Amino acid sequence: MPTDPYRTSPVASHRVPSGIPYIVANEAAERFSYYGMRAILVVFMTRYLVDGSGSPDVMTDAQAKSWYHLFSSAVYFTPLLGALLADVYLGKYRTILSLSVVYCLGHLVLALDDTRTGLALGLSLIALGSGGIKPCVSAHVGDQFGASNGHLLARVFGYFYFAINLGAFASTLLTPLLLDQYGPHLAFGLPGGLMLLATVVFWAGRREFIHVPPAGRAFTQQLLSAEGLSAVGRLAMIFAFVAMFWALFDQTGSAWVLQAEQMNRNFMGLEWLPSQIQAMNPILILILIPIFNGFVYPLVARWAAPTPLRKIACGFFIT
Repeated sequence: MPTDPYRTSPVASHRVPSGIPYIVANEAAERFSYYGMRAILVVFMTRYLVDGSGSPDVMTDAQAKSWYHLFSSAVYFTPLLGALLADVYLGKYRTILSLSVVYCLGHLVLALDDTRTGLALGLSLIALGSGGIKPCVSAHVGDQFGASNGHLLARVFGYFYFAINLGAFASTLLTPLLLDQYGPHLAFGLPGGLMLLATVVFWAGRREFIHVPPAGRAFTQQLLSAEGLSAVGRLAMIFAFVAMFWALFDQTGSAWVLQAEQMNRNFMGLEWLPSQIQAMNPILILILIPIFNGFVYPLVARWAAPTPLRKIACGFFIT
């Protein structure tokens, strides 16, 4: 009888699991690809789109914002499909790997076809790939840990989040420059290359990962049980507040970029491109992560435990 070549449960260890570096590297490259592509979307649609004959076919500001937010909505709807695919049928590893290939194809279409047809097809594939893997990657990190090294999980998620924002910061500075100086083929091609790298790195770590098998129909039965629906209901209030925040935050990639085109962007002796304004968020995160983890949270812990909900509430208040 053939045996599964992959481990399905964590081994007892007090160290960081050997698969974590592959996941963190994969996430940094994948986020570079996503945010680099997204950073230049509005400028691409309003300045660089052509029709089938190569003549300019650019969008108005209103059309570009509509396309941008339809794409963003799809990216955050398809995680529902990715989660069901992973938990019921394929498992997290196979879901991430297969949808990463779809993700790469979307980047390839954007890099090769700068018409509205290419834009629609490329963004659809990226929405399916990026959104589909979104609920799986963070959960895959948690799967790597057991009871003996679970105390390291919070630290690893700190590295994980740092990698996300490092990739986002680098790409939102670089891809607008490539678009401005070399055009859309290279500007979309580089994020595609990073997504291909992310996929290869993830595949290379396959024998280091813990592969939790899918639960099959038992997952949907548990989800639709009274206990499962009650758990979803308790989260709904948090999601309601989070949805309002993200609806406003995502304007930074559309309305904020268009507004920046009308502003004086000279800073530190340089004139920054409108799309590069988006780099402010990841660079502030990179600066604030060590400050909060090293000083603010330990200080607050003297009076009250800095629980995830309290951290979210603090972020809302500051915002």
